[in-house]
Amino acid sequence: MIRGFLVACLLLVLFGCANQPIQDIHKGVSKPQVIDFLGNPDGSQRSGPYEALLYTNRPINGSSTERADYNVILVEGYVVDYGYGYVRQRDPTVSNELILVPLK
Repeated sequence: MIRGFLVACLLLVLFGCANQPIQDIHKGVSKPQVIDFLGNPDGSQRSGPYEALLYTNRPINGSSTERADYNVILVEGYVVDYGYGYVRQRDPTVSNELILVPLK
């Protein structure tokens, strides 16, 4: 009984730590810091001064079954937006601005 409880606590701690790096991302964080927190991205996209880093198949809200793509948008090397969803160019005929379209 106690052993099962200890195993459950250990799993909770491990899964809680595994999701912590995404929670460390916020506006103003530098690209090297993002890579330190999340590792190398699975893909990237550039548009003028904008860069989007793509992290695929990441757990949503600590769930081990629900997953989505996580994006970090940077301007001149610093985070301006981040979250689950996908990245697109706001209006390619007007600007290079990349925006995050959140999951519904």
